[in-house]
Order: sequence, then C-alpha cells, then structure tokens
Amino acid sequence: MPQNKHNNVKDNQEVYSNHFSSNIWGNVFLLSGGIILFFSGVILYGIIISIREIPLKEQMKLKGIKSINAPNIIIDRHNYSLSIYEDTLFIKSYRAVFGQNIKKTKTKKGDLATPVGEYKICAIDTLNKYHKFFRLNYPNLSDAMGGLRKGIINQQQFDQLKYEFYYNDCIHLKTNLGGNIGIHGIGKLNFIFKNLPFVFNWTDGSIAVSNDDINELYTVIKKGTKVVIN
Repeated sequence: MPQNKHNNVKDNQEVYSNHFSSNIWGNVFLLSGGIILFFSGVILYGIIISIREIPLKEQMKLKGIKSINAPNIIIDRHNYSLSIYEDTLFIKSYRAVFGQNIKKTKTKKGDLATPVGEYKICAIDTLNKYHKFFRLNYPNLSDAMGGLRKGIINQQQFDQLKYEFYYNDCIHLKTNLGGNIGIHGIGKLNFIFKNLPFVFNWTDGSIAVSNDDINELYTVIKKGTKVVIN
C-alpha cells in the first residue's frame, strides 16, 4: 500500500508539471500573438497615413509652379518636419526624425544630437547605406566659434575649419566637433520605420526621412541648397 501511495503522488506531480508547462507555453503563444497583432495594427495605421500624402509634383501643381529652381529647406526639430520651399514659397512638408539626443543641440562628436543653424548641401551620395545622403557643411563657422570658446577645438583647428567653410564645399577636417551630418533616408528598414505612426529618433545626429521622401527631394535639391535647422 505505501508503494502504491508513492506512485500515486509521483503520477500527480507529473500531471501537474505537464499541465503547468502547457499553461506556460500557451501563455507565451498568446502573448507573442498579441504583440504581433499590435505591431501589425501600428504598421497598418502608418501605411494608411502614408497613402494619404500628396506627391511633390501634385503639390507643385497646386502651388502653380512647374519646377523648383531655387530650393530651400527648413527643418523644425520641434514639429519633426522638413519643409521644401521654392525660394520663399512653401511647397511641401515631410515627416522627419533626428538624433537620439533630441533635447540637445549638437556641439561635439558622439553627442547623438542634431545641429541647429544655417547650412548648405555640400555633397550628394546616391549609394549610401541610408539610400541617399545629402551631406551638410557641418560644422559651420558658428559651430566652430562655439567649439573654440568651449575648448572643444584649438585655434589652429578653428583657422582650418574657417578656411574650409569659405573655400571648400564640405568640411573635411576631423575634430571633436564631429561631422558627416546630413539628410538621409532610412535604408533597408524603410518599410517598418516609415510606417511608424509615432516619432522615433534613431540617428546619430542627422535628419532622416523615408526613402520615398528622400527620392522626391532628390528631384529638386542640388549642391548649394540652403538648409536651416531650428
């Protein structure tokens, strides 16, 4: 009899263990399904928003212009927008995201912040890992002066940056102010990131728009296009 009792207890433990394991896996599958369903809904909502955007060519027709000959770009970090103008005439606004350190203004290398000021597109790369890249002439003279005052760069570096600012298209000198800042697309993860219905700042300091939007901008911008970041 004691042996039978021991066997019954063992059988009950095994049944309970199997039942417990089954419940865990069931909950895991339910949770995973819920997460997948949630993100699918988020992406779908983002797709609907994207579909409703009016193409640049249509916006130009609505503004009564056939071409953009004097493009200007104004970027608003607070409204997460990049707007294209024909001189002073507003044409279209795009959703943009910025450096991960959105509350700060870029002052040095590695701070993950987006610079603020007036720049120009100094080079255009159509084979970039982020689809297309419009490089800006950061650091500009104001950035360099601020860096000199704060001791981030020395006088010799400042003099070289000043020379490059006036006589070169892009700034090539590598300093603690950082560099290689620009406007770019998203790259391989475009479908996911462009359809997020919420703001996710993920860059190292550059301004990112969707691959589709950078393609539109590419048709109207050129080297020398003025870019103001607020």
